[in-house]
Amino acid sequence: MPYISTRVNCPVTPAQEKQIVSAMGQAITLLPGKREDWLMVEVSGDCHLYFRGKTDDKLAFITVKYLGSVSGDCLEKLTAEATRVVSDALGIQKDNVYVQYEECTYWGWNGSNF
Repeated sequence: MPYISTRVNCPVTPAQEKQIVSAMGQAITLLPGKREDWLMVEVSGDCHLYFRGKTDDKLAFITVKYLGSVSGDCLEKLTAEATRVVSDALGIQKDNVYVQYEECTYWGWNGSNF
């Protein structure tokens, strides 16, 4: 039941969006028990993001939400991979990417909770 939101302050073409969605689908498998079959992905371009008070450079904020808990080692690997994905797809410098994780106790789908 993972969800990955990628918000960037630059335009995203349909081809770049498809590249990000596909790559995040592969990246989520770095978390034990998580697979693309259950992954929901959001890609939002042209967001109003500021870092260090500026928006001159390309920026990305990636949020990963998932059911349960995951080790820090796995999250470290996913951070590296998610950062690489937006860097490769959109030319965003790695030091302009934030990745946030949210562990969820409950997750609803199909009218009920897991």
